[in-house]
Amino acid sequence: MDNSVENLETDSKMYASYDSMSNPSLALTDSDSLSSSSEEEFSLKQNFEDDVYSSVKRVDPHTGYKKVLVTGGAGFIGSSTAQHLLERGDDVVIVDEMNDYYDITQKEKNLHRLVSAYGEKRVKVYRADICDEKVMHNIFNIERPEWVCHMAARAGVRPSIQDPHIYIHSNIKGTTRLLELSHEFGVKNFVFASSSSVYGGSKSTFFSEDENVDNPVSPYAASKKTCELLAYTYHHLYKLNVSALRFFTVYGPNGRPDMAPFMFIDRISRGKEIKQFGDGSSSRDYTFVSDIVDGIVRAIDRPYPYQIFNLGKGDGTSLKDFICYVEKHTHQKAKICVMPDQPGDVPYTCADVRKAKILLGYQAKIPFEEGIRLTVQWYNNEYLKLHENMFKKQKILEKKKTELVSFGKNTERILCSY
Repeated sequence: MDNSVENLETDSKMYASYDSMSNPSLALTDSDSLSSSSEEEFSLKQNFEDDVYSSVKRVDPHTGYKKVLVTGGAGFIGSSTAQHLLERGDDVVIVDEMNDYYDITQKEKNLHRLVSAYGEKRVKVYRADICDEKVMHNIFNIERPEWVCHMAARAGVRPSIQDPHIYIHSNIKGTTRLLELSHEFGVKNFVFASSSSVYGGSKSTFFSEDENVDNPVSPYAASKKTCELLAYTYHHLYKLNVSALRFFTVYGPNGRPDMAPFMFIDRISRGKEIKQFGDGSSSRDYTFVSDIVDGIVRAIDRPYPYQIFNLGKGDGTSLKDFICYVEKHTHQKAKICVMPDQPGDVPYTCADVRKAKILLGYQAKIPFEEGIRLTVQWYNNEYLKLHENMFKKQKILEKKKTELVSFGKNTERILCSY
């Protein structure tokens, strides 16, 4: 691997075809709405922050073999990161409790894909809860990982409002357990998934790592903020190298079925109704999974003492445009049910990625429409085949329900005629 930050290439071979694509523009998409005075102020702030980031001592990327503990390694981002590490020659130790937050069929497939491709010697799999002190201590004692990529978490803003306790247990307790073990076993670098949710209802045009994030609007966001604080404490007390990565709405092949990108593609493709919360003007910084994985690996390779990095695309897409792209690439018209805004949701997210660009050499490559096209392609070629029998059963059940309703109405008419 080239030691130059500017020229370092860590893109996954799985997405090698994207290398020839030009990088998306990082122009400020909301700048037109700013007054001339605020534009000048924002420009000065940009220049100041660029100088600050540039003054931070850069950490050269660690080259050579690594054994990386990947928590949540059966999930969407975790399995994609594990595959990238394996492809470049590293070994992985996956810890995943395989919970039923969503259908585990895809998780099982992810594990099968990794083990069958790279073998059990290079892919160790432990089906375990990261909160289990005894089990996790044994795993660290047996495997002795020097690099930790902590992707396991209970995700979801809306579910966290309904059941906050499980988020405190899985996210806060689990992360604390891993930080303690990483300190005890001398881990060289601890990289973990935070979230753009920590920005809450920020009024900023772009979310910067230097913003105050003391006002989370959901238990999920609060749990991620807490993890960042705990991580800093372990760095301060024990000099543990830590990077917290604030992900911005990750999507792509093998994506979580509870997330809007997958749900919209799935339901629009099958002629099902989708729920649109709000008037469609809300926007998200949707980031393709290969770009996120690139940022994760760059952070793993650079053991900064303590840093927080935004990992996003750097521009937002409105919900209306999002639905239009899905319609275009599924060749189906969406059936939309407009719903009120949801509590805990933020109106827009957009990452200021200058810090990650300067210190990690990170820059997203996949434009949103291209990412939707690739995800639809995966959905048609792989997901539908995997779940073909399930969809057939659903159609049969729906047909029977329709027939029963029709029979009931006909019976009612006959009885009324007497």
